[in-house]
Formats: sequence, structure tokens, C-alpha cells
Amino acid sequence: MSRKIGDVILDLQNISLRFGGVNALTDISFDVREHEVRAIIGPNGAGKSSMLNVINGVYHPQDGKIMYRGKERKKMEPHMAASTGIARTFQNIALFKGMSVLDNIMTGRNLKIKSNLLLQALWLGPAQKEEIEHRKKVEEIIDFLEIQHIRKTPVGRLPYGLQKRVDLGRALAMEPQILLLDEPMAGMNVEEKQDMCRFILDVNDQFGTTIVLIEHDMGVVMDISDRVVVLDYGKKIGDGVPDEVRASPEVIKAYLGAGH
Repeated sequence: MSRKIGDVILDLQNISLRFGGVNALTDISFDVREHEVRAIIGPNGAGKSSMLNVINGVYHPQDGKIMYRGKERKKMEPHMAASTGIARTFQNIALFKGMSVLDNIMTGRNLKIKSNLLLQALWLGPAQKEEIEHRKKVEEIIDFLEIQHIRKTPVGRLPYGLQKRVDLGRALAMEPQILLLDEPMAGMNVEEKQDMCRFILDVNDQFGTTIVLIEHDMGVVMDISDRVVVLDYGKKIGDGVPDEVRASPEVIKAYLGAGH
């Protein structure tokens, strides 16, 4: 890959998250470097989705701190995270099923719209120019994801693998610096997984987007990640390049199974 991994862009320090008496995350620290693919893995209930929710402001940890671009990030809400360049896809696709592929991806441009509602409604001056610019960006994403043939199709009519691709397109429309992917390949067949891997690597390579992903398919994780952090019961049990993680006895025991 031609991309160059840069400095730390996101640093999670001693993060602990509790719900009542239940510890979802306990004293977890790891960082994410610019332009890398950073995977978070672990068995079901390990705290992976909770960690993504901490990063994009859905959950607020009771302990620890989050440094984003060298500054401590205080209480963060999801819309604030999005406006600072953090986009997210979800394990359960949250698309507008009755709307077309094009219109779904356009919703990812909402934070970029600067003209007021009246100008947008009347499609006057700046709003008209802005709409053209946003549509151009969306068309570029549609071309990039090779979904031109379904651009006018309502999303609800598409097979699952293509819906996941549209969900990725909507996140890309936000032009994020960090893209959080929550099990982007769950429920896919082998061919769909190969396509999604290619798109993730292309996003990382061509756009320089930093990617943090949760994924259960260990083959995929080891193939496309630069570094992997491993959680188990809300605690960190491994962190390093794929080969280091793969060889860790603790990770093998907790996640891969001794016979793997």
C-alpha cells in the first residue's frame, strides 16, 4: 500500500465504563494512528461495540480520558463526533429503506450543508450551488463503490451485501478522518466479504481515511489490519501487529480456541 501511517490521532487512556454494577470496559488503553487500519476483536460480550460507542460519544466513560488530535475530548455527543470527522456504520443497518441509494448516501452530506433551510427550500443562490457540489461528491462515492446500476433503487429492495455497501457510502459522504466500522462483513457470503475488504482497503489507501473496525472473521482481520487490540470481558488482553496477536497464548485461549 502506498499510504504512510502517521502520528497518533486518537488516544484512549485508562477507559472504564460501567452500567450499574456491570463493568463493560475496565482500564483499557490503546491508540489509533493516522491512516492505519486498527481492528478491535474479541468474543461476544467482550466490550467491542461499547468501545466504538465511547469513541463516537454515544457512551461517556466514568474513568479515563480520550485524546483526539492531541487535545483532551470532554463530553462528546455523536453529532459533535461526526462534525469533528468521526463517522460510523452500524452492525444493524440503519438506512432509510424506502429511499433510493442516491438519497441515502446524500443524507451523509447533511453536516456539510451550510445554506439555511429557506434557501434550500427555494433552491436559491448558494443552496443551488451547494446542492450541485454535494451531488457531485455523492456521485463520486457511487462510482467508487461500483453501485451506479442501483443508484435509483430503493434500498429496501437490495440484497444485504449491497445494503452494507450503501451504508459504507453514507459514512464516506461525511468525508471522515476516522471511520468506525461495526462488523462491516457480518452476514455476508465469501464474495461479498472479498468486495467489502477491497473497498475498506481502497478507502484507507486512496482517501487516507483512518479505519477502526470490529470484525469477527479472524482471517479478514489478520489480512487487512495494521494493528489489532483484543478485548475479553471488557479487559484488554492483547495489542500489536497481527502476527503478535495471533501468537499470544492469552488471545489463543480466550478467542481463537486452543486448537486453532
